[in-house]
Amino acid sequence: MATVYKVLGQVSPAANTANTVYTVPAATSTVVSTIMICNLDNTARTYNLAVVPSGQSLAQKNYIAFAAPIPATDSIGLTIGITLAANDSISVYSNSTVNLAFSVFGSEIS
Repeated sequence: MATVYKVLGQVSPAANTANTVYTVPAATSTVVSTIMICNLDNTARTYNLAVVPSGQSLAQKNYIAFAAPIPATDSIGLTIGITLAANDSISVYSNSTVNLAFSVFGSEIS
């Protein structure tokens, strides 16, 4: 088994639209070590963060953060150790047009 530590995904999503920032490749497991959210705006914003299991559509049960506040020009680091199986994904949402940046870090095991 090989373990690769890497930037799993980065996105600055369109406003009011759920965006997939990372999907686990086939025949791979992933441990997400940290998710960083950066507010690039001079205004406080909110974000949503969800983990969507393979074969499912985004639903209320998938959220691990919903309408979570992030102060103006600030960053939040979530070190939570999410474990994902093949084809699971992480979805993010911003209430602001390209003013939040999401970065996901972790390791892929294949």
